[in-house]
Amino acid sequence: MRFLIQKSLFGLAVAALIVGCGTDISGNSSEDPDSGSADFSTFVAIGDSLTAGYKDSALYRDGQKDSFPAILAQQFALAGGGAFTQPLMPVSATGSLTIAANPIPGTNDRLVLVPTGDPDLPAAPVAITPAVATEVGVPPLVGPFNNLGVPAAKSFHVLAANYGDPVGLGMMPPTANPFFVRFAGAAVNSIEDDALAQAPTFFTLWLGNNDVLLYAIDGADPTVSNESITPPATFAGAFNILVGNLTAAPATRGVLINIPDVRSIPYFNTVPYNAIPLDQATADFINTQFTLYNLGVQSRVGMEITQVEADQRFISFSEGQNPVVILDKDLTDLTGVLGAAAVSMRQATPNDLVVLPASSKIGEDDGMGGTWGVSAPLLDRDVLTENEADEVEVARLAYNVTIKAAADADPNLAFFDVAGFLIELNENGFSYGSGGVSSTFAQGGAFSLDGIHPTARGYAVIANQIMQVIENAFGANLPPVDPNQYTTVFYQ
Repeated sequence: MRFLIQKSLFGLAVAALIVGCGTDISGNSSEDPDSGSADFSTFVAIGDSLTAGYKDSALYRDGQKDSFPAILAQQFALAGGGAFTQPLMPVSATGSLTIAANPIPGTNDRLVLVPTGDPDLPAAPVAITPAVATEVGVPPLVGPFNNLGVPAAKSFHVLAANYGDPVGLGMMPPTANPFFVRFAGAAVNSIEDDALAQAPTFFTLWLGNNDVLLYAIDGADPTVSNESITPPATFAGAFNILVGNLTAAPATRGVLINIPDVRSIPYFNTVPYNAIPLDQATADFINTQFTLYNLGVQSRVGMEITQVEADQRFISFSEGQNPVVILDKDLTDLTGVLGAAAVSMRQATPNDLVVLPASSKIGEDDGMGGTWGVSAPLLDRDVLTENEADEVEVARLAYNVTIKAAADADPNLAFFDVAGFLIELNENGFSYGSGGVSSTFAQGGAFSLDGIHPTARGYAVIANQIMQVIENAFGANLPPVDPNQYTTVFYQ
């Protein structure tokens, strides 16, 4: 059987929601732009995909041109800022990369909304067609580049030598990053090398997202990406070395940006845990299919499992919205005593995070006679369970302690609590005078179609927040941009 699974969540509209509290974008027109104690003449931005301008699951030129560092540099230019150069993708490129004409795993083409003809689901995110891949290193990009945001880079990668060496792309595991291979100052260089070579007078550093995010996005399933959480001590070591080197010149100023809670972004909070609507008759029928499973689990209480775990694994449906059935690798493996049908499954709780890509399979045929999320449990990759989310959160909070401590220790460093800002955005939305955004997937205007990276409008909102931080820390006056002048999501 097939269920209608909360399709209203994905009835996609482009209009932004004007909600919540926010800030006026009019600025202080009585004052001329001023850098205060900061010097914007050589501005360098170091980070990952969020710094690069990645959106809609890809790095493409329009996203790069509206990256938050590019927006900052535009406003810095009004207060003495110098040129800001980015390693732009080719005009027609759609995001994916190749080397020697071979596709590079992990590089994607951008998502766009495509009409479906289904009144319940009028449009859905699909990779753009036709796709135009970019050959890494052809033609070679000549820097230096002020935007050193490298998608997929973790904290310790920024210090890694040879991170831009194309030879490293063929190693297992790879020792280079294809996005950095495109524009590294030299094959032997690290990202830090390219940053320090420019002697930046001002910098932003937003680093550490991938240290937890790459583990989380595939539901912490090691069979999908083999990613792990970076130990907080490793993060702290790399981060503090980088900050120390960037601030070695006494006049250099910078902004340190912390790591958001994954639960505040649409990729993890759009698909409800209780996505199965049922009438009583259907619920009763499904319950008969789990009778033997429930009895078998209960029979192992006092042996392999406790009553608490048996209760956790008890599966039951009723009239109304029901939790999806999921696999949970932290449950006790009972297949050795009860057989293959007794897989480690349970129904989701509000603390389990069903990832955005799973929305397309819930309620659909699993190809083996079952229904995903009902008689066939969602896979490990489809859900970041409560335990896994707690692992991510422990590490994230530790990273943020390191980031905040580094900012507090140096008066030349300002701190932007983007984590707090995104929680506010998620809970209440954000208005900016001429409009507003929320984190509602595809409709709220703040997040792009991958559910992780902002839209151009979202990046503009973030840039305005960073400028406020700079004004407060360094006595600058920087006129904000109007986010309404920036785009949200696109149709094919």
